[in-house]
Amino acid sequence: MQISLESPAQPDVIQLIDDLDAYQKPLYPPESHHGIDIAALSAPNVLFAVARDGEGKAVGCGAIVVGPEFGELKRMFVRPENRGQGIAARVLNFLESEAAAKGCTTFMLETGPSQPEAIALYARSGYQPRGPFGSYGPDPFSVFMQKARA
Repeated sequence: MQISLESPAQPDVIQLIDDLDAYQKPLYPPESHHGIDIAALSAPNVLFAVARDGEGKAVGCGAIVVGPEFGELKRMFVRPENRGQGIAARVLNFLESEAAAKGCTTFMLETGPSQPEAIALYARSGYQPRGPFGSYGPDPFSVFMQKARA
């Protein structure tokens, strides 16, 4: 397994993001879907990581949008057939380390209540529940979490 910062604008990574959308969009109403697109993921302040298997296939991804006050975790996804191998935790740790190297000390995220596995991963990784942040408002389809870098 290799995890590295890569451009999201690659065919296999675009497919990974499309698969993430196909998974998430049926879970929540459109106004509660807060994914960002390839253009936003390509911004200079975004760290985008791809996990590749031994054959170079993109099996997981994630991003942190590094802002002046916090980094926001976005677009975490591992292909269903690759889950249960610790890939998401490794991508998360990689992204946090990369963001910390850029001075980021606080990480935030928004996920949804229909994704208990994601919530459990974040809780195991030290994220705590919190209220809405940034431009988010209260939403029964959103779960907000935060972690301070140790």
